[in-house]
Amino acid sequence: MNLDSFKRILISRTDNIGDVILTIPMAGAIKKQFPNSKVLFLGKKYTKPIIDCCEFIDEFYDWEEIKKNNEIINCDSIIHVFPNKEISKYSYNLKILNRIGTNRRIYHWIYCNKKVNLSRKNSTLHEAQLNLKLLSPLNINTNITTNELVNYYGFTRTEGLPDNHKKLIDKNKFNLILHPKSKGSAREWPPEKFVKLANLLPKEKYNIFLSGTESESEFIKDKIIKYAPHVRNIAGIFNLSQFISFIKECDGLIAASTGPLHIAAALGIHALGIYPPIKEMVPARWGPLGKQAEFILGINKDKSNKCTIKCNIINNCSCINNIESHTVFEIIERWNKTPAC
Repeated sequence: MNLDSFKRILISRTDNIGDVILTIPMAGAIKKQFPNSKVLFLGKKYTKPIIDCCEFIDEFYDWEEIKKNNEIINCDSIIHVFPNKEISKYSYNLKILNRIGTNRRIYHWIYCNKKVNLSRKNSTLHEAQLNLKLLSPLNINTNITTNELVNYYGFTRTEGLPDNHKKLIDKNKFNLILHPKSKGSAREWPPEKFVKLANLLPKEKYNIFLSGTESESEFIKDKIIKYAPHVRNIAGIFNLSQFISFIKECDGLIAASTGPLHIAAALGIHALGIYPPIKEMVPARWGPLGKQAEFILGINKDKSNKCTIKCNIINNCSCINNIESHTVFEIIERWNKTPAC
């Protein structure tokens, strides 16, 4: 294989923020192997602020714009991280030299010329490690531990905060973000647990924020701030770039398995993920990766940390409900006593 053919490498992942965060270490691995290459990213427009923060990615392309305008992306290689038949066909029609994808999609046998034997379903690897396996045709080392992966984020190009947002940060306190919602993508810790947690944290030591989308602001007011009025509601006041910068200025973040959790982990602040003991959502696969990232796992009614009960409950998951506010409080208190990395 002629490794000189890898000069403009396009990573394709057109899904959500958390998934994109766990994909960007691929760019770090590519730059390590090919420091003079250009790494491009094809994604959804709303994830562009994530990509803009990564020092290892040189160009971003919005798939909807490319498709609408029938644009050509100048690249010699494409890696289909999130399989998409339409994009696979697009890369084939463009005659992109290296078209890389998993061998688990029938259309990849038609449109890809470099197929990787990769099954995610029963793997014990983390999602970020599985993504790296798609780099094997580039002769890149794909056996990287999760501890090593945090050095491949390159999540350094954040914007400065405007003064009106800077004023929210109290440098004399531990600035903590609580992110209670997930837009239905994860099991959510109940609002009453967040209320109890907020009231356990001493006001003289903690500056607490509740974050979310603009549409979640009323929920936050009615279900949490009403019972913990000292907490600030910041839901909907930032765009994504500003929110990333704000997270960077804070000391810690608590959330379910959501984009903000993975952003906090990538930025290197304290990040605690609240997870259910369900195979499809297990933190070994989807947990936050960062120098100060950790998770807490719910326990089911049989006192097991491996729930096999068939359950479709999103907002009232008994496993998640079994995580006590005081347990999370003790973790935050430990953070507040630990020197920053």
